[in-house]
Amino acid sequence: MLKSTLLTAVTATALTFSTWATAQAVDLQFYFPVAVGGKAADTIKELTDGYMSANPDVKIDAVYAGSYQDTVAKAITASRGGNPPQLSVILSADMFTLIDEDLITPFDDYLTTDEEKEWLTGFYPAFMENSQTGGKTYGIPFQRSTPVLYWNKEAFKEAGLDPEVAPATWDEMVSFSEKLTKKDANGNVSQWGVRIPSSGFPYWLFQGLAIENGAILANAEGNKTNFDDPKVVEALEYLVDLSTKHEVMAPGIIEWGATPKAFFEGQTAMMWTSTGNLTNVHDNAPFDFGVAMLPEKAQRGAPTGGGNFYLFKGASDEQLDAAVDFVQWITAPDQSAKWTMATGYVAPRPATWETDTMKKYAEGFPQVLVARDQLDHAKAELATYQNQRVTGVLNDALAAAITGQKTAEEALSEAQKQADAILAEYR
Repeated sequence: MLKSTLLTAVTATALTFSTWATAQAVDLQFYFPVAVGGKAADTIKELTDGYMSANPDVKIDAVYAGSYQDTVAKAITASRGGNPPQLSVILSADMFTLIDEDLITPFDDYLTTDEEKEWLTGFYPAFMENSQTGGKTYGIPFQRSTPVLYWNKEAFKEAGLDPEVAPATWDEMVSFSEKLTKKDANGNVSQWGVRIPSSGFPYWLFQGLAIENGAILANAEGNKTNFDDPKVVEALEYLVDLSTKHEVMAPGIIEWGATPKAFFEGQTAMMWTSTGNLTNVHDNAPFDFGVAMLPEKAQRGAPTGGGNFYLFKGASDEQLDAAVDFVQWITAPDQSAKWTMATGYVAPRPATWETDTMKKYAEGFPQVLVARDQLDHAKAELATYQNQRVTGVLNDALAAAITGQKTAEEALSEAQKQADAILAEYR
């Protein structure tokens, strides 16, 4: 009788504990974009599964949401419909837009211990420029990047150039490209010297040229742009001249997504693209290639880019606590190293680069260090309130100049007037 009573009590206790554990289980929905080739989506799933294995009381539904533009649109639509994700990776440059829409909450409110606060100080300052405002941290750097220059060493050697040396200045990029561009007797080009994409988000690569010329496209408060700065105009004139004057880059709009393939197939000897494409190039280029910082004019420089983690309003405290814990885990050195090696994105914390794993990886693949070292010269990606509209205005201006519809000065002057009208209410 006593044994029976004891068994009943133990069973009841077990059922009570099971019910409590089920009640305490936390479900998270996590949106993520993939903007480059390679193993990004598979690695996100592996990392998410790894976290859930170590934390069985947390269930994470990792939803591939398409491009960055698709992801922010889906997150905003879901939030307006009352069903926001608890966590999402969205462009760092969309921080002001998400704040303006009142969709996100700062991480600071969920970092209470000294250890957690110290964790927040461990990211590269260049990445935090697009992650903090008004004394609050709204974004945590994750799949962050800078644009870099890739070059085909075999093409360099064939053109009589040192295959180990990339162009370091604007003038050198032109002179190298002139030697690398291949034309037949009829003027048909089989290999261009350089390829700088101007579709998708052309403002980002163009911002590299502006920074190199000593210009900043927008202020830190996100409420004023400098599109008509003479240094910005000069940068756009240089970009246009690569096609029209120097004839070393294909004319017209150059597709972002097709650029790595054009590089692999020998259609261009150099290309500008994200360091997030590094693993894709490493795995698919049929030739030796180099990676270099963007060439300078007045200075070295490049914009930061890529995505941050954001916490969305509408979640419970338990969900947000779990989301913050997941973010801390996935940005920790071991997980961050795995992500960087799988994708080429820049590990956003110096601690990751100090791991034996990353040191060994960098020894065998030193190109991975270029974007990290370029952070010393990097500036925040163009980010303003009404960011989609403002960058859209600049993208249209770039397209008008590239396609010859307007001069660089005309296009950027009109873009500045439109941006001023959009941002007036935020000043």
